[in-house]
Amino acid sequence: MKFRFPIIIIDEDFRSENTSGLGIRALAEAIENEGFEVLGVTSYGDLSQFAQQQSRASAFVLSIDDEEFGPGPEPSPVIAKLRDFIEEVRWKNADVPIFLHGETKTSRHLPNDILRELHGFIHMFEDTPEFVAKHIIREARSYLEGIQPPFFKQLLDYAEDGSYSWHCPGHSGGVAFLKSPIGQMYHQFYGENMLRADVCNAVEELGQLLDHNGAIGASERNAARIFNADHCFFVTNGTSTSNKMVWHHTVAPGDVVVVDRNCHKSILHAIIMTGAIPVFLRPTRNHWGIIGPIAHSEFEPEAIRAKIRDNPLLQGVDADAVKPRIMTLTQSTYDGVLYNTEEIKRMLDGYVENLHFDEAWLPHAAFHPFYGAYHAMGRKRERMKHSVTYATQSIHKLLAGISQASHVLVQDSDQTKLDRHLFNEAYLMHTSTSPQYSIIASCDVAAAMMEPPGGTALVEESILEALDFRRAMRKVDEEFGENDWWFQVWGPDGLTEEGIGHTGDWVLRRTDSEGVQRDGEDSWHGFGDMAPGFNMLDPIKATIITPGLDIDGRFDATGIPASIVSKYLTEHGVVVEKTGLYSFFILFTIGITKGRWNTLVAALQQFKDDFDRNQPLWRIMPEFCAKHPRYEHMGLRDLSQHVHALYSKYDVARLSTEIYLSDHHPAMTPTEAFSHIARRKTERVPIDALEGRVTTSLVTPYPPGIPLLIPGEVFNTRIVDYLRFNREFARECPGFETDIHGLVLETGADGIVRHYADCVAR
Repeated sequence: MKFRFPIIIIDEDFRSENTSGLGIRALAEAIENEGFEVLGVTSYGDLSQFAQQQSRASAFVLSIDDEEFGPGPEPSPVIAKLRDFIEEVRWKNADVPIFLHGETKTSRHLPNDILRELHGFIHMFEDTPEFVAKHIIREARSYLEGIQPPFFKQLLDYAEDGSYSWHCPGHSGGVAFLKSPIGQMYHQFYGENMLRADVCNAVEELGQLLDHNGAIGASERNAARIFNADHCFFVTNGTSTSNKMVWHHTVAPGDVVVVDRNCHKSILHAIIMTGAIPVFLRPTRNHWGIIGPIAHSEFEPEAIRAKIRDNPLLQGVDADAVKPRIMTLTQSTYDGVLYNTEEIKRMLDGYVENLHFDEAWLPHAAFHPFYGAYHAMGRKRERMKHSVTYATQSIHKLLAGISQASHVLVQDSDQTKLDRHLFNEAYLMHTSTSPQYSIIASCDVAAAMMEPPGGTALVEESILEALDFRRAMRKVDEEFGENDWWFQVWGPDGLTEEGIGHTGDWVLRRTDSEGVQRDGEDSWHGFGDMAPGFNMLDPIKATIITPGLDIDGRFDATGIPASIVSKYLTEHGVVVEKTGLYSFFILFTIGITKGRWNTLVAALQQFKDDFDRNQPLWRIMPEFCAKHPRYEHMGLRDLSQHVHALYSKYDVARLSTEIYLSDHHPAMTPTEAFSHIARRKTERVPIDALEGRVTTSLVTPYPPGIPLLIPGEVFNTRIVDYLRFNREFARECPGFETDIHGLVLETGADGIVRHYADCVAR
């Protein structure tokens, strides 16, 4: 299989007609005759940018000629430049071959720190170009073979083999697509390699995902080593499934479980499926709708025992005798707040049997010291004595996996080792017997990419880009001045001038109950009292705040709802991750570049200009107006003020906070309530009559995608008020509705859309 990994030659004489130029071009020709591409350049140019070529180079050949050395004992400029270049390459890549070539200089003339990084020293004209070319190519081929992780290597070999396929899938390596015009189009779009590599689990040499053997098993063991775990299991249908695997291995009907109230809905699905009885840890929130951390005190065993005593579903149970089966924590929150996992382990080791950190949004943290103890499994950490640690991670969210690529990481305790055979029974329950091998390969490759030093450099680049974006946004704000408006980026007030700074810069500082920090200033986070060192904000997750609402929930006279900004950005080629009332969220993954975030800043500048001029919507948001013609004669500022006034009228910032912080009363177990659906013992209730009724379904507003209620819980006054608001708002502002899963919308004969929720039948 042909890959384009050229050998890069950097020599100022590469295009010269002197003896040195003729010699280096002869070497380049000999390399090309052996089937390798050569990229020849005459200078380093921008060292840092040129060194990034390491990701597509199979080797570097660097010139070091006589005239480039100074006459005295001081290091010459060429040595300094050579050293800088090698350091830049090695920052990300410890293995790519680097050769020096010259006419008379030897290792005697080079410092040791340069010598130790070299794969060879070529003396021009001492050997034939053909011999030297073969020597370089041998190292280049060895390097390219060596970077291939176990499963991906076997998949490449299989796809190259050209064997006829008699097994499923039915497209037989893509051949079926060639028999139809639309199939031809599909084949041309995805390409030969993807389709040849789409094979069934009957291919013995690739190993079995279901048994974790062969090349797949080797790749899982390799990933476990890279991610600091004792065990790794690749999952091809997302972390939603990874979570269910962990739960079905650890939880049985009637078990008491401790769960983050703002968990992903897959955890709530797991509660329903396993028959567990949940007690919830309640996070904080600010009035921008940003989800804060669960207080340190909530994790104390006595606090959990108190929750067990107060739970209506556990009346008569001796809380002191209960040992919760699992604790699941969303790490990080959807807005980027992290927990000190070592502190949580210290508090719960031996009290909760299994600690599960849902790190769908945090697979990068293990690869940079910046994150310290704020992730589940780290190098040189002591393992727990009694409890087993699980981490489920979405490789596709922040690393280089393709969609649905996930894995389960497990760290044994001193006293409890994972029984892999028993775990695999839960694994088999939730995985497909026809897994997509491209997803497996992306799990394999994504792990290999994170091997230090490359992984460390990739994460550091993400942090640097995120901080440069924050600095750029503050610079724009300063230039506009106090009498003008601009967007804010949520985070600590102080930013280091350059570089990534320190973990402590991002730790949520302790405040009093009014949100005031010890230095007397209002807290930037708005979550009230914080335990020292317990939480930090991940800087690569940036929440952009729009004007109109302060952190205490007070509305200004004018404002710009975030949904209008995000719809504007979409029409200008910028799609954000999540949109709230007056905030939207972006991620600085390892794939984000300066071009992307600078484009966002430019688009926000354009929004401000169009807002200030009240540009007509038909001109600046034509696609939105085509769907909703009622807005086409409004200006951008007019629309913003129209929506803002409605939000203010209904005091929706406080309402949307209180619905999550209000008391939730469970009337029956989630499993029992959900079973009413299968038994068809449900009643579809209008939202005005919902108060006091028991839901059979998750009720989940998007955004943020956090369930308000789970099956078995009772609709309270504030939640019904919120549903009424969304009904009225949808009628007054079509196009800006909140999508609420669990509500049923039915259009009557009179054309009016009515809102219902499915409840336990009376």
